[in-house]
Amino acid sequence: MSIKRIILEMGTGNDLYGEDYTKAAVRAVQDALHHSSLTLFRSLGIDRESMVITVTIGVQKPEQVDTTEVAKQVPFGTVEVVVEHGGLNVVDPEQDTVTVIAAAGVAARLDLPEGRFTLPVPG
Repeated sequence: MSIKRIILEMGTGNDLYGEDYTKAAVRAVQDALHHSSLTLFRSLGIDRESMVITVTIGVQKPEQVDTTEVAKQVPFGTVEVVVEHGGLNVVDPEQDTVTVIAAAGVAARLDLPEGRFTLPVPG
């Protein structure tokens, strides 16, 4: 058996006025998850809790992201959150505000048999 990445979803999120990096990161993860409809777990009888999930967040101030709050957004599996320098800050000097834009990559891995994974043939 070996851990194989089976899912990768991407999302973006922002905080328009509060300069809240956690809020932007949470919204980016929610955006990524809302692009998913993962029927393979039910179809193949795989336990969703067996997923190992890595959430990678990119923001301009990684130290300001609450990783525990970001991890709460993922409903299944074992979740690790990694925060890196990335994303984008958009400064409005006229209003003295900063819009925070976060990027998220949500990767899910499963422990699968070595070699080619084959599906059972019906009938």
